[in-house]
Amino acid sequence: MLGEHNQRTHLYRFHSQNGRISLFAGFEMPMWYKGVVPEHMAVRKNVGIFDISHMGRTLVVGPEAEAFLDYVTTNDVAALVPLSAHYSLMCNERGGIIDDFVLSRIEEEQFLMVYNAINRDENLKWLIRHSRNFDASVKEASDSIAMFAVQGPKAEGTLQKVSTGDLGRIERFRCGWTELAGVDSSVSRTGYTGEDGFEVFVWNTSITNPHKAEKVWSAIMKAGQEVGIEPCGLGARDTLRLEAGMCLYGNDIDENTNPFEARLGFVVKTKKGKFIGRDALVEWKTEGLKRKRIGIRMLERGIPRQHCEVWRNEEKVGLVTSGTFSPLLKCGIAMAYVTKEHAVDGESVMVKIRNKLAKAEVVRFPLYDTTQYGFRRKT
Repeated sequence: MLGEHNQRTHLYRFHSQNGRISLFAGFEMPMWYKGVVPEHMAVRKNVGIFDISHMGRTLVVGPEAEAFLDYVTTNDVAALVPLSAHYSLMCNERGGIIDDFVLSRIEEEQFLMVYNAINRDENLKWLIRHSRNFDASVKEASDSIAMFAVQGPKAEGTLQKVSTGDLGRIERFRCGWTELAGVDSSVSRTGYTGEDGFEVFVWNTSITNPHKAEKVWSAIMKAGQEVGIEPCGLGARDTLRLEAGMCLYGNDIDENTNPFEARLGFVVKTKKGKFIGRDALVEWKTEGLKRKRIGIRMLERGIPRQHCEVWRNEEKVGLVTSGTFSPLLKCGIAMAYVTKEHAVDGESVMVKIRNKLAKAEVVRFPLYDTTQYGFRRKT
């Protein structure tokens, strides 16, 4: 139920006038505007814009900011040069995933961490608690920095129309400063859709005085009109990320999941030195895994949902963690954890949907043809 104590982002006025509002992680957010399918396809074929200001944004600043972040995260922070970014994890002492996030090095001693909305409060407490032995300050910045995602094959061209900086010079997982519609902003070239695109950060704009954020959002919308830009809600964000094989915290990863079974071991740098969870992660890596995260494509009608059982040869071998109907592939798709021996691309499985088993197959992510869709597309 929506109420006066729910949180809102800088763009709430636009969402309330144009979108279908629902509660997500304590925020009144748009689930869709025109609908999940048209918004999804706009991102795959043209460009879409998402308000992601509900996510957590924390600044870590100081002479030992790098050392501190190296201690509380799994990736190699020392490898980040100014105006670069990487994907990473925070783990507990058992190697369970506390959250996944993108970390950007803004300046030599200044970092910006962007993490999941559902974990905003707990992450901030965790960071503050573990920063006490380091000469580094942890500053909550979510409400003073608006954040949008501009995603799709026409994202760069759309954003360039309102940017003073040359966005073509910003490579994937790099950042840059620019003016957007005359407003000082920064951008990073990452994304949660599988497509090329940018995150836009409008600094020094508050929830109570969101004029700068509204100005930039409106300018991007206007710039993208001729190429079919659509404002996109969380519904399309979920279907897009699932096609691309990207995890949603709370569904596909949590503190009972280790990075290796989640196929996120590429951001775990055990050789960099001591960090929280390192010993447990080394042990996980040595002992081997009992289960792995997989992609599933339905071969029969049916839409898999979280907690649906995965079967093979009359034996239950796993559970779906996320599932939906793919607007692009026009079939049911899912993410699941199955026993290690069944995590094989091309393997036939069955998914139990409403007490009926439906045929499916194990597929690798992303689920779409990468020559036609996604940031690696060739067409």
